[in-house]
Amino acid sequence: MYKGLMIAALVVCMAPMASGKSIAGDWRGTLKAGEAELRLVLHITEGGDGSLKATLDSIDQNAMGIPVTTVTFKDSKLSLDVEAVHGTYEGTVNADATEITGTWTQVQSLPLEFKRGTFPAKAEHKPAKPSDIDGAWAGTLDTPAGKLRVVFHITNTADGLTATMDSPDQGAFGIPVTSVTRTGSSLKLESKPIGGAFEGKISGDLATIDGTWTQGGGSLPLALKREK
Repeated sequence: MYKGLMIAALVVCMAPMASGKSIAGDWRGTLKAGEAELRLVLHITEGGDGSLKATLDSIDQNAMGIPVTTVTFKDSKLSLDVEAVHGTYEGTVNADATEITGTWTQVQSLPLEFKRGTFPAKAEHKPAKPSDIDGAWAGTLDTPAGKLRVVFHITNTADGLTATMDSPDQGAFGIPVTSVTRTGSSLKLESKPIGGAFEGKISGDLATIDGTWTQGGGSLPLALKREK
């Protein structure tokens, strides 16, 4: 479910710089795989001898400073080797050095376009009186590969309900829930970074939420219980 860009370490490699406009700086892009969307920021620095170094941030996975092992730039062609996540990127830099169009390969190949800049800072929500479903809700998915525990942390704010998701058995915590929708006893939680969604019914005693987890075209029953 939640696999991909993780692990942060030091940048160790360099590559020759081609003539023309510098590609040093910050580059933002969004990797889309089906319903999943991951925001990435590529940081490229140039040494005095023209050598290049880079790191990669996976914003939605809270993975910052992932080392780019090798950076190669020649004749407008940019190649990145990211050994930490077994990924590579091959792209073409436009004449103004403002866009990079290419392909990210990690298990599968996906289009990925970078543009100059970073993403806006995460919005800070003002606190509000807790709702009747604020707190942690835990459940277990019975998948073909085994059981996976999930925990949703729901918080009410001045802007409405917000949430994050943990997958403890995969070592993934604080996965953004990009949309929380509640209509009466119906609750829907969507997470674009992993292309997943939960829809359920809140029990009258506010102790359980019985519903369905959907991801990658498949669905599994998921019963959540409030954690004390």
